[in-house]
Amino acid sequence: MSDWPAPARRDHDRFCEVEGWQRVRNVRRKTGHHVTYELTLHDGRVLRTKVSHPPNRETYGRALWGHILRDQLCVTEAEFWASVRDSVAPDRGAEPPQVGALPLDLVHLLVTRVGLPEAEVAAMSKDEAVARLNEYWSES
Repeated sequence: MSDWPAPARRDHDRFCEVEGWQRVRNVRRKTGHHVTYELTLHDGRVLRTKVSHPPNRETYGRALWGHILRDQLCVTEAEFWASVRDSVAPDRGAEPPQVGALPLDLVHLLVTRVGLPEAEVAAMSKDEAVARLNEYWSES
């Protein structure tokens, strides 16, 4: 027997909320209410899950819940409950932000306005890039 409680619809919704899934469909039918969520991962994969009324309107059955965890949410039960109970989003292996990376708008201005090659801009520090852009604006 599992150490985890039977997952309810509200737990499934809460998980999606904590991790920042986007609601893409909200369908009301005579037989129930279905909400579809999507999450785009850093590697380009798109996960999709549907929160629907289980047969007893409260909790999911073991087989359906296993499918949702494995194939839709792509998490373990421990990761799921950490999200629901403690608001800890699962580690999806997201790439950490690069320290000292140039802001996109600065790169765009240097390439399109100043006319610098992308390779040259990529080799600049933030201070060098700002100084080069300030130099361009002072000459204009």
